[in-house]
Amino acid sequence: MAGNDNWINSYLDAILDAGKAAIGGDRPSLLLRERGHFSPARYFVEEVITGYDETDLYKTWLRANAMRSPQERNTRLENMTWRIWNLARKKKEFEKEEACRMSKRLPETEKTRADATADMSEDLFEGEKGEDAGDPSVAYGDSTTGSSPKTSSIDKLYIVLISLHGLVRGENMELGRDSDTGGQVKYVVELAKALSSSPGVYRVDLLTRQILAPNFDRSYGEPAELLVSTSGKNSKQERGENSGAYIIRIPFGPKDKYLAKEQLWPFIQEFVDGALSHIVRMSKAIGEEIGFRHPVWPAVIHGHYASAGIAAALLSGALNLPMAFTGHFLGKDKLEGLLKQGRQTREQINMTYKIMCRIEAEELSLDASEIVIASTRQEIEEQWNLYDGFEVILARKLRARVKRGANCYGRFMPRMVIIPPGVEFGHIIHDFDMDGEEENPSPASEDPPIWSQIMRFFTNPRKPMILAVARPYPEKNITTLVKAFGECRPLRELANLTLIIGNREAISKMHNMSAAVLTSVLTLIDEYDLYGQVAYPKHHKHSEVPDIYRLAARTKGAFVNVAYFEQFGVTLIEAAMNGLPIIATKNGAPVEINQVLNNGLLVDPHDQNAIADALYKLLSDKQLWSRCRENGLKNIHQFSWPEHCKNYLSRILTLGPRSPAIGDREEQSNTPISRRKHIIVISVDSVSKEDLVRIIRNAIEVIHTQNMSDSTGFVLSTSLTISEIYSLLVPAGMLPTDFDAFICNSGSNIYYPSYSGETPNNSKITFALDQNHQSHIEYRWGGEGLRKYLVKWATSVVERKGRTERQIIFEDPEHSSTYCLAFRVVNPNHLPPLKELRKLMRIQSLRCNALYNHSATRLSVVPIHASRSQALRYLCIRWGIDVPNVAVLVGESGDSDYEELLGGLHRTIILKGEFNISLNRIHTVRRYPLQDVVALDSSNIIGIEGYSTDDLKSALQQMGMLAQ
Repeated sequence: MAGNDNWINSYLDAILDAGKAAIGGDRPSLLLRERGHFSPARYFVEEVITGYDETDLYKTWLRANAMRSPQERNTRLENMTWRIWNLARKKKEFEKEEACRMSKRLPETEKTRADATADMSEDLFEGEKGEDAGDPSVAYGDSTTGSSPKTSSIDKLYIVLISLHGLVRGENMELGRDSDTGGQVKYVVELAKALSSSPGVYRVDLLTRQILAPNFDRSYGEPAELLVSTSGKNSKQERGENSGAYIIRIPFGPKDKYLAKEQLWPFIQEFVDGALSHIVRMSKAIGEEIGFRHPVWPAVIHGHYASAGIAAALLSGALNLPMAFTGHFLGKDKLEGLLKQGRQTREQINMTYKIMCRIEAEELSLDASEIVIASTRQEIEEQWNLYDGFEVILARKLRARVKRGANCYGRFMPRMVIIPPGVEFGHIIHDFDMDGEEENPSPASEDPPIWSQIMRFFTNPRKPMILAVARPYPEKNITTLVKAFGECRPLRELANLTLIIGNREAISKMHNMSAAVLTSVLTLIDEYDLYGQVAYPKHHKHSEVPDIYRLAARTKGAFVNVAYFEQFGVTLIEAAMNGLPIIATKNGAPVEINQVLNNGLLVDPHDQNAIADALYKLLSDKQLWSRCRENGLKNIHQFSWPEHCKNYLSRILTLGPRSPAIGDREEQSNTPISRRKHIIVISVDSVSKEDLVRIIRNAIEVIHTQNMSDSTGFVLSTSLTISEIYSLLVPAGMLPTDFDAFICNSGSNIYYPSYSGETPNNSKITFALDQNHQSHIEYRWGGEGLRKYLVKWATSVVERKGRTERQIIFEDPEHSSTYCLAFRVVNPNHLPPLKELRKLMRIQSLRCNALYNHSATRLSVVPIHASRSQALRYLCIRWGIDVPNVAVLVGESGDSDYEELLGGLHRTIILKGEFNISLNRIHTVRRYPLQDVVALDSSNIIGIEGYSTDDLKSALQQMGMLAQ
């Protein structure tokens, strides 16, 4: 212990010095060794450990200082120092591992990108050569800058928005109650209201989760809620021109439990099935309401955030409807930020945030979306550009070729559209002139109650108010703002500071991260003795936020947002709307907002001196303040909801008309599957052909012996071709007509068996291909361009033995079809992980669904919307089958689409036993654990040992498919 005293004390001195320098306000740069003030120990404490949550270390330090025994004090201090050292060591290890991973990944990605553009290199024209590289419309899609696109004639649109997480309601939103109830909730509710008031829109549904958990208001459990527009009425609705905007709450997941967004993934397919039922029912109802003879299907299904994105993709595929997507806060950006902090490994981050599910959902959203709506150009070029499925240069080339009508060789890219969020103008400032003085003040008017709750904190409430509105999270950088205010005496003398950082009952009951931020803020207020100069009310209502902006404007104050990075910053728009100039971070969307509004100054959020200087300059220069205020009020109309909706609808109307296929009465009367009450789907992949035949025979026998053949139908769902199915069933003495339908080629073909003659005795069995299903899945199918690239790729997949190489994947025309490209695998042990193939396809902008099947001896590549689970949804929609009346039989493992068969509202029966063939090669390369995306403890899933008739009968009875 004695030998470490000097070493320990040097770090303790550094900690103490850092604290004194912070309070003194005159801190020299630690990076300038030549000034003679450089301290390695102090540099280590201040710079190396930056970004760690030091709350626990600080508490340890306080406890150590309180120790009377020198031995006990030294022990605590030594432990604390070792902890600091260990954190820094771990950070360096994480950074080294990540740098190594990236060094391998980047060259591979760049080569693949080059391959994608090489196919098109022989036919460039001026737009592709870079002449219009600065034009967003040529670069990757559309921008709302300049003149708005022409709006076509629109009438009676039905629009579906999806936002699954958080507490969503129309009035008295509990913003800040938890990390999931924030700006996105406010955004989607206001968007739904604004769209429903737009010309040509008949109805808007905002789909979210129904919450019946204790300690949550009953309003979150209401199945439907009518949204009232800002003005309190919807004139269109009063005239009968529209049905309005509604929050529709779909039950999924545990009924009595509120789930954070990271916990929603296993239940997404339940939501999809529930949403399908609502959309089909509502589309038919709207058609009847407005006098159409057919359903009015949604013009678009628009997902907000990753979880809603994958839900929208599945709904879009099942219903053959256009999809739009807004990412809000992207997973790759968050992952890179967390890795840079060095606190956690990639595996630990995934365990906490389920980040790989989130990123895969965002990639799938890029695959499926026709339009991706971004708030800023920066979001596209710096955030979306991180994804495999999007790249600015390739997007520019493809966009230019589409405009020209040139061949894109099977490649597709979603159209990126820049539409800034809007704000409600119901509370726009009217009672002050451009200098901030009241116009015709009414002596009878009373100040809003929230004003007195804020003003009671101040010794001199007449000083200009610096206002910050943010949730208490580290990335919002509130502590740096307080330091900037506390360390600048002229600023303290000039202004007060108001912090609206969520609602709280007690700090001890807050989330650890939020509690740590708030504790740090209160500690800084005490250290700088800012009592009487800083307000931090415990409670405020969402409806009172405009009043808080108005109070700051009345005092000729400023709004400040110094987040390390701001995705958009709706609060900046709200501040401008209320006549409040801004000081904002230079990282992210505020740069583009300020270019439009020109109503404030941008600062480096890491430089507290720059923050203090900007605030002092804005508040002390009255001409600058008035000019910023005037500019904001003059230009704010560009961020109005009507302007947003105008741009939004003009893009939606460019989407090609698509609609689902629903069998008419004549079709349904001639199709056996439409007359069934229950459907049993056999999707067992992990067994031999002999065992599969026995499972089929036993399942059919159970239904026959229960005299339920008329009410219960069978569907075989497999990666086999229709000819392979025939060869499987007929030699075993079974008739294909025992089945109502066959889902073949991994969901890319659906066949209906029937007899060609009037009676079975003088007829042969025919198989009718469902052409409507083909039109459902052809979306973004690469066709011949995709096939050629896959053939080229297959030649690169080799088995190496010494100096010899042997190709292991070969094209398999015999088992291919129009929408299924099959490849034969001769050595599954040398197959590349499926996630790598999917990554490769996305980098190439080839939108498809690649699957390993037949115990990894076959590779099937099908359209992005083709899968066995989606084919089942298609059958339910087309023939009016209730999904809960479907039972799916699967093995203990299966083809690489196995996990999709487990989730949803249908019943799942897992057949367990030694007859299952190990398919670990297919599933060990999954990007995330199965339990992350499937609720294996769901009441809709049961497992049984064996597949005898008694086993199957018992399972079907347990699932409610057979009478007990």
